[in-house]
Amino acid sequence: MSHERANIRRMAGYTWGEQPDDARTIKLNTNENPYPPAPGVQTALRGIDVAVLRTYPQPTADRLRDRLAALHGIDRGQLIVTHGGDEALRLAMTTFVDPGAAFGMADPSYSLYPVLAEIQDARIVRIPLDDAWQLPADCAAQLNAAHVRLACIVNPHAPSGVLLDRGTIARLAEGFHGVLLVDEAYVDFVDPARGHDLVPLVHRFDNLLLLRTFSKGYSLAGLRLGYLIGAAPLIEPLVTKTRDSYNIDAISQLLGEAAVVERAYAEETWRRVREDRARLRAGLEQLGFVAPDSETNFLLPRVPAGSLLCAAELYAALKSRGILVRHFPVPPLADALRITVGTTEQNQRLLDTLQLLQSG
Repeated sequence: MSHERANIRRMAGYTWGEQPDDARTIKLNTNENPYPPAPGVQTALRGIDVAVLRTYPQPTADRLRDRLAALHGIDRGQLIVTHGGDEALRLAMTTFVDPGAAFGMADPSYSLYPVLAEIQDARIVRIPLDDAWQLPADCAAQLNAAHVRLACIVNPHAPSGVLLDRGTIARLAEGFHGVLLVDEAYVDFVDPARGHDLVPLVHRFDNLLLLRTFSKGYSLAGLRLGYLIGAAPLIEPLVTKTRDSYNIDAISQLLGEAAVVERAYAEETWRRVREDRARLRAGLEQLGFVAPDSETNFLLPRVPAGSLLCAAELYAALKSRGILVRHFPVPPLADALRITVGTTEQNQRLLDTLQLLQSG
């Protein structure tokens, strides 16, 4: 006899990226930063007195909130720290979407979005992207017509890496009647020359939330730390009502502070990733693959027509040779591989292996 709610029984859970079980396998499948965290994070970890674990942590991570608020030029009340970006998404879903109401998302997008919507028993409204991975001009109108309460847009986009500019996001926030959450998990890897910054928009729009994470840019995926930025009336119920009690442990708060203090170190890793991204894309193009112009730490190359192996077969062949990438067997992604930018050496190993596989 099943005791699950009916909607939980019907749904499928989130499928996470594979984890290697040997030291030689390289992970180019889960979009981690290939470089270690800042040295100050290691120093802070070594200096932790286990006695602090006897008591509960500061409930709302206020010291870390203050550092992040200063970084972004906002007030503490415009920011909440969360247990990874995924908790931020779950909080937004719980707070703003009634069971049975509509949730909106681009298609394709982050595969956790529909899982969280199904848990909430929400109706999912998918807005298909065009061939250039852009939202339709009438996106806001489509969302409003479907009475969407919350819409999540990952920007730069996953899995393509394509960036929507500030004007596009502003028009969407202005036209949409619900809450717009822009998932900026990969924004740290955007080329600084583009001058891309959405934070000023939270002062213009009271329905806009921006999600940030320490997992990618700060090399702290194993820590599970993220945050949301938005107008104070949007943030307040998340902090005081729907957030888990003591959701950020004492160790995570300390290490998060250390990472922000040494942001310059993280910025240097972002620069290295951008350089390696360009070299990897060029190498893939020499092999016949075509990838969109990515502003993230991954690429989405399409397997060339006439290839000896299709995308699914290449994924399996790479895995058998100790290289993990991601393949999504659904249109319009079935003929592509999502490849995380690794170190220079890891990227070259991938390219060499692909050349070998493509040559037969």
